[in-house]
Amino acid sequence: MSDVRLPPVLQQFIAFFFVGIVAAIVHFGLLIALKEGYNWQFIPATLIGFVGGAVTSYTLNRNHTFKGTQRSHASAFSRFFLVASIGFALTFILNYGFNSVLNWHYLLAQVLTTIIVMFWNFLANRIWTFNR
Repeated sequence: MSDVRLPPVLQQFIAFFFVGIVAAIVHFGLLIALKEGYNWQFIPATLIGFVGGAVTSYTLNRNHTFKGTQRSHASAFSRFFLVASIGFALTFILNYGFNSVLNWHYLLAQVLTTIIVMFWNFLANRIWTFNR
């Protein structure tokens, strides 16, 4: 039996996906706690959740998914911050559209938004933030 290896980009995407699950747990945990526990409005609650998830994502992706990067923390974090800021704006726009305009349940809106923003984050971070 031969040893089958996945292409490096697919290996990174799988690692990014699992890191994303952890970051999403942080994001959704904060969102639900603020919305259900403290009666916050959906948009502010999800944006606070996004920030918590982003901190988790940077830490785990820096140390696991893109661990071979030669980029310094200062350089990588400033790039990550810009990518995350665009992801933050996308999160606001998409959730506003899905929840406020289309009147979808906030968790359905957030799940679809998370999937869309995940692809943006992976591509931007792989190509620009953590590239060698």
